[in-house]
Amino acid sequence: MQFDKEAPLYSYEVQREGGEDIIYINYSGASYVPSLSDSPEVMERTVDVLIENPNISRIVFVQQKSYNYDFKETSFLLEIAQLYVYFVKQEKILSHAKLVTNNEQFFSKRYNDIFAFLFLLKRDPIAAYQELKKIIIEAKILLDKIDLQYRTDQSNYILFLEKLFALFEKTKLIQSIIPYLDGYQKGDREIYHRIFRPDVIPNFTFTRLILDLPSDAEIIDQYKISQDTYDESLVTILKKKNESKFIYHLVPPENSLSEDYNLLLNLARSVLIEHQPKAEEFTDTERTRQVFFNISRDLLRDLAQTKGIKLSYSDLNSLATILVRHTIGFGLIEVLLQDNKIQDIVLNAPIPLTNIFLRHQDYDACVTNISPSQEDVNSWAAKFRMISGRPLDQANPILDTQLEIGKLRARIAIIQKPLSPDGLAYAIRRHREQPWTLPLFIKNKMINPFAAGLLSFLIDGARTLLVAGTRSSGKTSLLGSLMLEIIPKHRIIVIEDSLELPVESLRKFKYDILRMKVRSALLKTTAEVSAEDGIRTSLRLGDSCLIMGEVRSVEAKALYEAMRIGALANVVAGTIHGASPYGVFDRVVNDLGVPVTSFKATDIVLVCNPIKSPDGLHSWRRVLQLTEVRKHWKEDPLREKGFVDLLKYNVEKDELEPSDDLVNGDTEIIKDIAANIKGWAGNWDAVYDNILLRAKIKKELVETAEKIGDNDILEGQFNSQANHAFHEISDNIRQEIGLPLSHRVFPEWQKWLNEEVRKRRI
Repeated sequence: MQFDKEAPLYSYEVQREGGEDIIYINYSGASYVPSLSDSPEVMERTVDVLIENPNISRIVFVQQKSYNYDFKETSFLLEIAQLYVYFVKQEKILSHAKLVTNNEQFFSKRYNDIFAFLFLLKRDPIAAYQELKKIIIEAKILLDKIDLQYRTDQSNYILFLEKLFALFEKTKLIQSIIPYLDGYQKGDREIYHRIFRPDVIPNFTFTRLILDLPSDAEIIDQYKISQDTYDESLVTILKKKNESKFIYHLVPPENSLSEDYNLLLNLARSVLIEHQPKAEEFTDTERTRQVFFNISRDLLRDLAQTKGIKLSYSDLNSLATILVRHTIGFGLIEVLLQDNKIQDIVLNAPIPLTNIFLRHQDYDACVTNISPSQEDVNSWAAKFRMISGRPLDQANPILDTQLEIGKLRARIAIIQKPLSPDGLAYAIRRHREQPWTLPLFIKNKMINPFAAGLLSFLIDGARTLLVAGTRSSGKTSLLGSLMLEIIPKHRIIVIEDSLELPVESLRKFKYDILRMKVRSALLKTTAEVSAEDGIRTSLRLGDSCLIMGEVRSVEAKALYEAMRIGALANVVAGTIHGASPYGVFDRVVNDLGVPVTSFKATDIVLVCNPIKSPDGLHSWRRVLQLTEVRKHWKEDPLREKGFVDLLKYNVEKDELEPSDDLVNGDTEIIKDIAANIKGWAGNWDAVYDNILLRAKIKKELVETAEKIGDNDILEGQFNSQANHAFHEISDNIRQEIGLPLSHRVFPEWQKWLNEEVRKRRI
C-alpha cells in the first residue's frame, strides 16, 4: 500500500488481507531506511504500535520500498510487547510494593535499575536481557555484604528479579538469540540481523519476495532466465536437510533497483493506474501491452528528466517492462514463466499465507521465495476474466483460460469460493515456446527411437489414436509432437476448449491448419460452441486430419460417430485420461456413454505416465505401452483379447520393447495400413524395414545434435524439414526401385542432414 502525501510520518494503518491483520507504518519522508535490526528507535516505535494492536500477524514499513516482516519475526516483537504490558500494568514492577518491603533506602536505586531495564526492553530486548542478568548478579553480590537485618528484603528483591528473568528468558526472541551471545557487547545491534530480515518489496508491486538465501541450505544450482536482454533474473536452487522439496529462489530485476529507479516506478505507477485498459482491450493483449510499454517508456523518460535522474536506453526499456508487468500484467508470475525449466506453477488458497509452489524439469517439486498479496491475486483474477470473456464468481467458481505474452504460453485454471472455501487458487501449466518433437522425447527418454519410428509410421498410415495418461503425464505434449509427423500437405483441424496444442508453431512451419475453440465441459452456459457441435462442423470443412485437444464429455459420441461412418479418412487423434487401454475403454464407454462396439473405431491407445524412483522422491515421464485395438471382440476387449500390446515398457531396462506380436507381424492395424500400399501388402519385412528406417532417422537426429552441440535441430522447425526430406527421398527411391528400402533411403537422407548441419555452421 501507499500512504497519502498528507499522512504524518510514523502514522499507521491496520488492514485485513488474506485472513491476516497487517500493520503498515508510514516512513515516507524519513531520512533513513527503517530497520528493526539497525535502529533502536524503529524497534521501540514498533513495539509501542504492537502494544496497541496485539492481533497483528505482519509488519510493513512503507517508504520508497516496503519492508515486510513476516509472522515469525512479528511474533518475536509481539511477545516483547505483551511482556512489557504484563510487567508494567499487571505486575506493576515499578511500584513501591514490588521493589521494597522494609528497606526504604534501596528503593531509589532499584527503581532506576528496573526503569532502565524497561526502557531497554522495547528498543533493545537483548541489551535488556543482559542488563537484567547484570542487575541480578549485582543484587546477589550485595546480599553477602549487607547487614543481616536487610537480607530478607534483599532476598525478596532477588526472587522478584529472577521471576522477571525467567519470564523474559522464555520468550522466542531470547531463546533464538542465546546461541549467539558469546562475545556480545551491549548496544551491538548486528546480532539482530540473525532474527529480523525483512522481505523488501518495491512499492510498485505487492508481491512479497524473500531475498536472503536461507543460511541452513545448500546451493544446488544457479542460472539466469530472461525474455529480453534487459530483463534478466537470477534463479538459485537450494536444498535443506530433512526437507523433500527444493527451494526455488528468484531474484528478479525489480528487486535489485536503485532508490532513484524505485522512485521513478512508484511515480509512474501512480499515473498509469488511473489509465487501466478497458475490458474490451484485453481481448488483444499483445497490442495492449505494446501500447502500454510505449506509454510507460515515454512517461519514465519524462519523469527522469523532471527529477534529474540519468536513465540509459537499456535501463529505460527494463523499467518500462517492469512497469507493464506490475500494472496491466501478472507480476512475478510472468517472470516465472520465462524459465523454460518450469512445468507447473501452483498458488494455493489462502494465497497470501502460502508461498508459490512449482514443478521443475530438473528438480521436480519446489517451494519458491514468492508470496503474492491478496491485491495481486484479485487483480489477476479480474484480468483473466477479461481475457477469457468468461465469468468467475460464486455461481461460476471455475475458470479455464490461457495466457500468451510474446512467446510465453500457459494454461490457467482458477477456482474460488464456494468451491475453494479459502478463496482464489491458481494452477498454471507452462507450455513450451516451441512444440515438443519425437526426437526431443527420445533425448528425454520418454520414448526410444523404435517407438518414435512406429508412431511416425502410424501417423502416415492415417490411424485413429488416443494418447492416454494421468494428469501431468505429458499427453498433450506428446500429441503435439505427433501433429508434426503429419505431412504438411494434409489439412489439420484442431478442436480445443483450452488452447494448448502448438497450432501457431505449425502455422509458421506452413502447415494447413485450422483451430476451433469450443466450450469447456465445465461451463454450463456460454456463447462458445459445444465440442460436440465443433466436431460435427469439422466434417463439413473438407477432408482433414482431426486433432482433439482432450476427449472429456459428450463430444465423444460425436467423435466416434464420425470415425465409424468413415467421414474422417485421415489421422484422428486426441488425449484422454486413463492409465491403461482398458481404463480408456471404461472411460469412453461407461463414463462418456459411447456404445461398446463403437470403441472399435479406436486403432491405437498410447499410454504415458510418470514412473517413480523407489524412494518416491523422483519421477520421470515415460510412454508405458502402445496397444492396438482389434475388431473381433463384441462386449469386453480385455476378456476377448481385443487389446494387443505392440510396445511395452521394461522397468528394469527403462526402455520400451517391441512385443513378439509386433516383431512377428501379428498386428492387424499395421497390416491394414500395408494392405493399401503397393509393395507392402503381404510383405512384412518391407513394412518392418520402414519402421526401423524411421527409427534410425530419429536416432540419427538425436545423436547428431549431441555430437555437434546444437539441440536446435531437435526442435519443430528442423524436425519438419527432416520429415519433408525423408518423404521426398523415400518417394524418389520408390520410383526408382519400387520400395523405399532403408539401405537406400537412409544414406541419402544422411547426406541431406550433413549438408544442412554444414550450412548451419557457416
